[in-house]
Amino acid sequence: MTKKLIDYINENIKVISSTQKHEKNIKEIIKFISKKLSQGGKILLCGNGGSAADAQHLAAEFLVRLNPKKNRKAIPAISLATDTSTITACGNDYDFNKIFQRTFEALFKKNDVLIVFTTSGKSRNIINVLKSAKKNKILTVGFLGNKGGVAKNYCDLKIVVNSSNVARIQESHIFLGHYIFEQVENKLFK
Repeated sequence: MTKKLIDYINENIKVISSTQKHEKNIKEIIKFISKKLSQGGKILLCGNGGSAADAQHLAAEFLVRLNPKKNRKAIPAISLATDTSTITACGNDYDFNKIFQRTFEALFKKNDVLIVFTTSGKSRNIINVLKSAKKNKILTVGFLGNKGGVAKNYCDLKIVVNSSNVARIQESHIFLGHYIFEQVENKLFK
């Protein structure tokens, strides 16, 4: 194995390992997501670019299943970044900064949870949807990077991956997302 590859792997391990300090928040996120789903809520997820793909990926894990040995009913989850017609119409007719807010406001119900993924915490469209969720008393969870940016101020629960490397942040988000969702799945389907 080349030194470059070893360094790459070690950097990944170091960043993911540093998320252990969020254990209390991770437990709270698991508890609250499980509670909201038990009360008939659903999960709404969003992010930009690679984080949009992460939101879509994790929504699929809830809808289908995480564990191939566990057949269970679908858990309601929706990625707010999968409808290109709505995204482009909103961007054209209103503003790109409202793409998640507009869809969120049309779909949210009491007991839902909004989960956002942002490596910078500065995306205007993420901040706008978080503000809307706050105004409507919807629980918000942030998978954030760097120092959390402005988004951290609008998240009820958050995990801030302490890195400025976008790839390492996104890898940590997916790792933690899988862990959290698996624990929620285990709580709901014992």
